[in-house]
Amino acid sequence: MKKSFAWLVAGAIMVMGATGAAAEMKKVKIGTEGAYPPFNSIDANGELVGFDVDIAKALCKAANFDCEFVVQDWDGIIDGLNAKKYDAIIASMSITDERKQVVDFTKKYYNTPAKFIAKKGAGLDVGYDTLGGKAVGVQRATIHENFLRDNFKDIDIRVYATQDEANADLVSGRVDLVMADSVALLEGFLATPEGADFEFVGPDYNEPKWHGEGAGIAVRKGEPELLDGLNKAIETILADGTYKAINDKYFAFDVYGN
Repeated sequence: MKKSFAWLVAGAIMVMGATGAAAEMKKVKIGTEGAYPPFNSIDANGELVGFDVDIAKALCKAANFDCEFVVQDWDGIIDGLNAKKYDAIIASMSITDERKQVVDFTKKYYNTPAKFIAKKGAGLDVGYDTLGGKAVGVQRATIHENFLRDNFKDIDIRVYATQDEANADLVSGRVDLVMADSVALLEGFLATPEGADFEFVGPDYNEPKWHGEGAGIAVRKGEPELLDGLNKAIETILADGTYKAINDKYFAFDVYGN
């Protein structure tokens, strides 16, 4: 009888231990730039804010991850991931074939086109071969820089560490146009007092060869458990209304790209 009781106790302890292990939260470090409003930026209190940040928090909750944010300059963000400074990048990173060579991606969590902005009334003829001699600002090491270099003839491409720096040189007149994600330009610049004298010019650009399949979450290669957990979390927040609530907090339109 004592032996049977001992086995029952041992079995109960094993079940409790297994349950506790299953419930234990996985620690995940999230890398983001903190300089790309309205997607990710640092507010006056030094806090990370923005669409990417809220999406990251929602995904961590859905996946039962204990998440910590790490701020990293954009042009070293993939190197930082592969150096294990963090475990995933949630920073409006477009899913491209080039990047797939060095990292794995989740499915997209939004997809918006690229555009140019310029001073109102500039009268620019925006085309692949009609901007010769114009100075164009763009953030360094982005899909937009690659797109400009591969497609536009005889332009003066000027690269910047952050999008804000490119926008500032547009305001000062040091560049004639800026190219970036249309939503980042609309919400992060055109909707601000500094952007009041500027406007979109030319068409939308969303060429898969350069602009990819939308923005996804990058993880190191060879980590299928983390990748699967994030993909399932994306599905969860899309299905339960969390994604829409975050979308509507920042935008008056659908950024997912249905």
